[in-house]
Amino acid sequence: MFKHVIVKTPGRSYVNGLTTSDLGTPDYETLLEQHAAYVEALKACGVSVTHLPASEEFPDSTFVEDTAVLTQEFAIVTNPGADSRNGEIKEMELVLKDFYKQLYSIKAPGTLDGGDVLQADDHFYIGISDRTNEEGARQFKEIAEAEGYQATIVPLQKFFHLKTGIAYLGNNLMVVAGEFIDHPDFEKYDKLTVPAEDEYSANCILVNDYVIIPKGYEETKRKMNQAGYQTIELEMSEFQKQDGGLSCLSLRF
Repeated sequence: MFKHVIVKTPGRSYVNGLTTSDLGTPDYETLLEQHAAYVEALKACGVSVTHLPASEEFPDSTFVEDTAVLTQEFAIVTNPGADSRNGEIKEMELVLKDFYKQLYSIKAPGTLDGGDVLQADDHFYIGISDRTNEEGARQFKEIAEAEGYQATIVPLQKFFHLKTGIAYLGNNLMVVAGEFIDHPDFEKYDKLTVPAEDEYSANCILVNDYVIIPKGYEETKRKMNQAGYQTIELEMSEFQKQDGGLSCLSLRF
């Protein structure tokens, strides 16, 4: 059960942030409405929200997930792979000191985005991507294993981040899309399979009694409801334009 989440208001500079998509320029007012709805959905899941103000100097900083990986016992401050995002970790480290006594950090030349790290019970999966390199993944694995966790490094073939195409819903159930559907590293899990046309909905988050999913993916919602999960749907269009998904917008612990 999560007790806390950390979120951050997107600044006006968000519209000039990093993206690989070709979905157009985000509308800032709509973006703020969608972010506010996201925060309200988290509150409905029964968590306490730490809401950080916008930072105009960091256009991508609303995607707080990339700055840290949090467990019940310790936090790992990352070293984001995009140079323009490195400064974001300074603020996050200060915030996390209020919650954690045990803080680790990924050191250069290692890079690691939190979006490349998936926790499934006592097992971490670390994706190697354009933003997370082998050295960053190795450092993370070493820290996790020293803390008693298992860790597996997963080189990505197509996805931007590991969690772009996979999510863990507890009870041994993985939501999988694309390259993860038949991936050997995840063969021990039960699978909720997302087809290519609904791939964006694979990035969902389990927050206590609910799974929050992007709006407009009825088949994914049906499968989750059938599996016994209550769902909350959120419009995510303005985040999708900047390669962002539901997990990217919060740190949950």
